[in-house]
Amino acid sequence: MMYDGIVIGGGPAGILAAITASQQGNRVLLLERNDRLGKKLLITGKGRCNVTNNCSAQEVLQNIPRNGRFLYSAMETYPPERIMSFFEENGCPLKTERGNRVFPVSDRSASILDCLQKKLRDTDVTVRTARVQKILTDGDRVTGVLTDKQEIPANWVVLATGGVSYPATGSTGDGYRMAEDLGHTVVPAEGSLVPLETEGTDCQEMQGLSLRNVGVKLFSEKGKLLYKDFGELLFTHFGVSGPTVLSSSAHLKGKNCYLHLDLKPALDEGKLNDRILRDLEQYKNRTMENALTDLLPRSMIPVVLRILNIPASLQANSLKKEQRRALIALLKAFPVRISGKRPVAEAIITSGGIKVSEIDPKTMQSKLLQGLHFAGEIIDCDAYTGGFNLQIAWATGYAAGMAVKKH
Repeated sequence: MMYDGIVIGGGPAGILAAITASQQGNRVLLLERNDRLGKKLLITGKGRCNVTNNCSAQEVLQNIPRNGRFLYSAMETYPPERIMSFFEENGCPLKTERGNRVFPVSDRSASILDCLQKKLRDTDVTVRTARVQKILTDGDRVTGVLTDKQEIPANWVVLATGGVSYPATGSTGDGYRMAEDLGHTVVPAEGSLVPLETEGTDCQEMQGLSLRNVGVKLFSEKGKLLYKDFGELLFTHFGVSGPTVLSSSAHLKGKNCYLHLDLKPALDEGKLNDRILRDLEQYKNRTMENALTDLLPRSMIPVVLRILNIPASLQANSLKKEQRRALIALLKAFPVRISGKRPVAEAIITSGGIKVSEIDPKTMQSKLLQGLHFAGEIIDCDAYTGGFNLQIAWATGYAAGMAVKKH
């Protein structure tokens, strides 16, 4: 069978690009190196699939710290409401949760993938398992692809092979290599939305402790505020993780950054002082280790006391005024020094990819080669957690699919 075009990569961006291109009258071939589509999609949102964020296109762009302006046209054309309508109209009901995060009502990523696969069948997209080795050209435009099995002619190609995060799902950087072979610049890939490793043993001693409402500020080595957030944080055997940390990682510059955690964001220093005074009075005959149990999680108390050089066995009624002030200051700005990111293989998303100045922002077509389009994580754009990265995939996939007119 002859095809008008080929989509390389069976993730969300590639699937929506294939569906959209087929609806334009193209005969479309979707090539995926794995034996099934959407392997990474299935593990997103802890297996529930955070489809998008129920907000405006402008709000999405505000949550894209890297090259958000490039996505303006694509996001305005295909905002969250359109992908939500797509799934609802195709038999996959959705729901909106805290932070405007959108999930399938079933709480199963498989519901999203099943819906997409059904739409692929309905639009007569041919799906095959093959690993593309090379994109073929005549020097000026795309002429087809070379797979590990055969050469397949085509008038256009959408490259949607993802980044290098979660390599077990097939994201091993093949698309970067193919794009570089065609003259494109690839911004070096690194992990974004990735847990952070820390210096010392403070975080490790609190391993497993999850904080729900914590203020997080990321500072550069010179003390410049790089990012601030509020929400959940988790202490781990290597450092810190959780939504606030993952979003902070997108702004990490160098290895000498540090976090300040506001452990009591609902209380200013005056109210926190009053609160501590009440606890110290109530537990005046207890040791400090036991007097702070209403104020802090138990696993955090030894760490806090050690940082302040306050003996755990000190009687609560013996705590000095300057020690109390130091305690307040620590609770409002608990320091966590960052030693680096976890490996890119552990990242939710990849930062880096095809340089956006070499891509037409309306059509996702290469400015270097006619008939070559890009979609999804392979492009050098990444966003915070909350469904925004999948929204980038949907919007760029749709833009690429709409741009490939039948020849």
